[in-house]
Amino acid sequence: MNALLRWLGRSGYEPAWRAMQAFTDARGPATPDEIWFLEHDRVFTQGLNGRAEHLLAPGDIPVVGIDRGGQVTYHGPGQLVVYPLVDLRRRGIGVRELVVALENAVIALAAAHGIEAAGRRDAPGVYVRGRKLASIGLRIRRGCSYHGLALNVDMDLEPFSRINPCGMAGLAMTQLRELGAALDVRAAADALAPRLCGALGLGWDGGWLAAPDPAPPPQSATSTTPLAVRSW
Repeated sequence: MNALLRWLGRSGYEPAWRAMQAFTDARGPATPDEIWFLEHDRVFTQGLNGRAEHLLAPGDIPVVGIDRGGQVTYHGPGQLVVYPLVDLRRRGIGVRELVVALENAVIALAAAHGIEAAGRRDAPGVYVRGRKLASIGLRIRRGCSYHGLALNVDMDLEPFSRINPCGMAGLAMTQLRELGAALDVRAAADALAPRLCGALGLGWDGGWLAAPDPAPPPQSATSTTPLAVRSW
């Protein structure tokens, strides 16, 4: 079964989050996996276990409490966000295998531009010389994933100084542009998509779909009960 890939463009955080919840709640055993690629307006997102002390000085950037695990991170224009909506049980993989696939896709993209990147078992994500290039935050419900990957492409990194990224004080961030890869977010999506499908063992016909229909208003912010939450 081929995966369906969607390019959502620039999106506010909450509409995309609600749409992920709605898709995950509505999907059945035969629902094709989907992967959504987009960038968000400026926002800090705080996981279910997030600690207030990691929000140092958010200032004029909104803070949204969400239904993944982990601490605070930042999304904004120039960052590629990828949401793999994958039935892990159907694929016969676990959360760790999904994390490694996400990391490996980014590592392969970086390598294509002469950048040596690597993952870390103790703090998943993708790093270049100790600086974090990509962050991962996942939620699993009924064996299916949502939330996902944030890859810094060509963005203003200043907001990361207003937080302890992923709860890690002093963690330095980097991005593809400053590492020598001249890509915009859409070009990064085009380059990452086949690598991610390959890493996940998913077929893809090379076509892009538009955004899904808007999700209905939720009953509560945490109406989708997780089996597992992971964020780094």
